[in-house]
Amino acid sequence: MPAAPSADSTPVAHQTVASRPASATRLSLSHLTAQHETNLLGTIHGGVVMTLVDSAAGVVAARHSGGPAVTASMDEMVFLVPVRVGDVVHFTAQVNWTGRSSMEIGVRITADRWDAVGPQIHVATAYLVFVAVDEEGKPRPVPQVVPETDEDHRRMREAEIRRSHRLARRQAIIASREAPE
Repeated sequence: MPAAPSADSTPVAHQTVASRPASATRLSLSHLTAQHETNLLGTIHGGVVMTLVDSAAGVVAARHSGGPAVTASMDEMVFLVPVRVGDVVHFTAQVNWTGRSSMEIGVRITADRWDAVGPQIHVATAYLVFVAVDEEGKPRPVPQVVPETDEDHRRMREAEIRRSHRLARRQAIIASREAPE
């Protein structure tokens, strides 16, 4: 995926940026659901929603890091209500936290009916971890995300909690494999 041009026409991938505000790479994507995306219950496949979540998060990760980024994990995906055929599904994604080469991207998914005016319904929330990679597929540094609002600060604190849980879970699994049977 080519890097998006910056305001001065220098490709983002070739700029060295120490930090970037959370709002700089936030993305909204909308999708009109169709009959061919349904499961046997007549609602939209969770995998369809997950694919769109990964796509939106991937764009945010690439924009924030200034180049290619790959999905390392989907930390959590919580479905609250089913999505129906004809729903317009909205995906809002942003960087919540950054490490040396990794980023947590949060995605909020809402839906509304294509033929009705009414409030959007919160459908799901997802948290993904992306790693920025260079031309050889090796991890590369990413700009640090700068929270701007109280909401951004909350998202960063919660992302740090999820990260500590991921690391603790990883250590527990490694220890379990090394334990005598």
